[in-house]
Amino acid sequence: MNNTDAEHLIEMAKEARENSYSPYSNFPVGAALMTPAGEIYTGTNVENGVNGLSLCAERVALFKAISEGEREFEKLAVVCGDTFCRPCGACRQTLKEHAPDLTVIMADTSGNYEIKSLKELLPKAFGLDEA
Repeated sequence: MNNTDAEHLIEMAKEARENSYSPYSNFPVGAALMTPAGEIYTGTNVENGVNGLSLCAERVALFKAISEGEREFEKLAVVCGDTFCRPCGACRQTLKEHAPDLTVIMADTSGNYEIKSLKELLPKAFGLDEA
C-alpha cells in the first residue's frame, strides 16, 4: 500500500469522525473503507442509550457500501483520538465476512498510523469457509 492511499483514507476517516454521535462514551470514531475501484465509503459511530443498539464506525461504513451494491473491499482506515483505534471484535468478525483480505489502517488524529491485515487482527476467525 502506498502512503498516499493510507493518508487519504485517514483524512476521510477524520472527517467522518466529526459527525459522530457519541454522547455516552464521548469517544468519536471515524472510518473510511476503500473498494478495489477506489470508491470510498465513510462511517462514524452512532450510539444509543441501549448500548446493544449502537453501531461502530467500521460497520456503518461497511453497511453503507454494501447497501450501494459494493461487494469487494481492500482497505479500511479507522481514526479515534490520541491513540491508534483498533476495530472491536464485532467489527472484526463482520469485516471478515465481507472482506477477509482487508488491510486495516489504525490511526490517531495526529496522522500516526499502523497497518495490519484483518487476518492478523482476527486469527482463526469463524466463517462459512471454516464451518
